Amino acid sequence: MSETSNLTPAILPPRKENLLVFLLAAIQFTHVMDFVIMMPLGPQLMRIFSIDTHDFGLLVSSYTFSAGIAGIAGAFFLDRFDRRNILLVLYTGFTLGTLLCGLAPGYHSLLAARIFTGAFGGLIGASIFSILGDVIPYERRGAATGKVMAAFSVASVAGVPTGLFFASHWGWHSTFILLAAMGIPILLAGVFLFPPVRSHLLTAHQKDFHPWKVLQPVLRNKKHQLAFLLMSLMMFGGFTIIPYISPYLVLNAGLDEANLPLIYLFGGGFTFFTSPWVGRQADKYGKPKVFKTAAILSIFPVIAITLLPQVPLYVILTVVVVFFITVNGRVVPAMAMVTGAAEPQLRGRFMSVNSAVQQLSSGVASYVAGLIIVTKPDGKLAGYWIVGLIAILAVLVATWVAPKLEYRSK
Repeated sequence: MSETSNLTPAILPPRKENLLVFLLAAIQFTHVMDFVIMMPLGPQLMRIFSIDTHDFGLLVSSYTFSAGIAGIAGAFFLDRFDRRNILLVLYTGFTLGTLLCGLAPGYHSLLAARIFTGAFGGLIGASIFSILGDVIPYERRGAATGKVMAAFSVASVAGVPTGLFFASHWGWHSTFILLAAMGIPILLAGVFLFPPVRSHLLTAHQKDFHPWKVLQPVLRNKKHQLAFLLMSLMMFGGFTIIPYISPYLVLNAGLDEANLPLIYLFGGGFTFFTSPWVGRQADKYGKPKVFKTAAILSIFPVIAITLLPQVPLYVILTVVVVFFITVNGRVVPAMAMVTGAAEPQLRGRFMSVNSAVQQLSSGVASYVAGLIIVTKPDGKLAGYWIVGLIAILAVLVATWVAPKLEYRSK
């Protein structure tokens, strides 16, 4: 078989396509859980390490800043190799980094381990969505994206409660060790079952090693610029709020720390069903329309969750479930539009830069929120409503950008 025939676009039969999407979702599950688990561990880590919201925000943002820098570096090589091999190497480093988090003896060593993990984890999402963009046709990409994004729901329903159970019985270290152990069989499955993904090598500029020559076609493309803007707004609309949900609910809304798993069990449980459904609606009715609907609806739970006083558990669960559903509902069509905006031969470096934009924006958002939110003398948090307003503004601007991106992606 000739080299050219090995580089033809990957067209998989339905069964193999479903298997590929399942494996990508499994990788996304551990990748998302590693990041998400930091949020509910917040109250425990703040207590054990005697740190404030600023220090905790640094724990969260250190991962994303590292991932953002790695995303820029990834633009120089992601389109030069088989996407399968790139993803497997990244996942190996990510699994090792997660293990180092579990072995960290204190705050600063955990901070260093999070930076190491972010350097690999930050590129995993770029690789996953590059593969989806190369293999899954645009008319089915919304549904496939919804399935991969449903990994967040599974992580919330099964992963986070399990991780918190381990943390409450054997310490926070055990959560990361468990996660690293889960990554090993997924990695082995990927080694034996992932198909090659090389079609982009037909037109990729393999000899453009000069940094500007590599990035220029990505950064100057108008579609790409709109995609980066949309993703940046999305991250600001989410990560000013998300990292501090658990501390706020425990310290201000009166949630018992032992009930934190319920937040993710119920919130993730609903999005497990709504995420694929939203993906199908995005394919059917148009991604900008579905995105705008979910984005507008998400404003109401953002207002509620950032102003929530001490209320019964069922009220907290109701607000959080609506927040999870609407926020996840805007992410699915947005990611499908962003993936579709990439030129096929540039998709790897585009998704790498997009990952950098995503991670750096979320890192800045969580860090800025950590500066705005302060701990009052009575132990409660103040200023959460201010970051809520910032999140709402970002989402409103995103609803203006999204239709322009879809128009240019056709």
